[in-house]
Amino acid sequence: MSEAPVQLPADRMPVLRVMPMPRDLNPAGDVFGGWIMSQVDIAGAVPARQRARGRVATISVNSFVFKQPVSVGDIVSFYVDIVRVGKSSITVDVEVYAERNPEDPVVVKVTEATLTYVAVSASGVKRDIPPDIAA
Repeated sequence: MSEAPVQLPADRMPVLRVMPMPRDLNPAGDVFGGWIMSQVDIAGAVPARQRARGRVATISVNSFVFKQPVSVGDIVSFYVDIVRVGKSSITVDVEVYAERNPEDPVVVKVTEATLTYVAVSASGVKRDIPPDIAA
């Protein structure tokens, strides 16, 4: 996979930024895809939880595309947009970028994903999402 340099989104802040460590590598020496998936799930849950004003649970991973490998030392940034709010569910798009090679910096898009969360009560029962207070 060749690296296609891009820019980090200038119009928004990342929900999560993290640097993978050697313990996050797969046998091929790249960051394990499951580690990236778990970070995407965490990042996607942040705005879903804020919009639901409470606990949410991942109900589906609608799509997940790995575009580039991630390496130890990359700074990985997760950008999230809420794309749909239903009666009890929230769907988000997550874009993931890696900043690598600090001597000659380059940014590449490494992953895109769409996930759906459902709002749940403290006891884990599905609940309605309250009206948007920003609307």
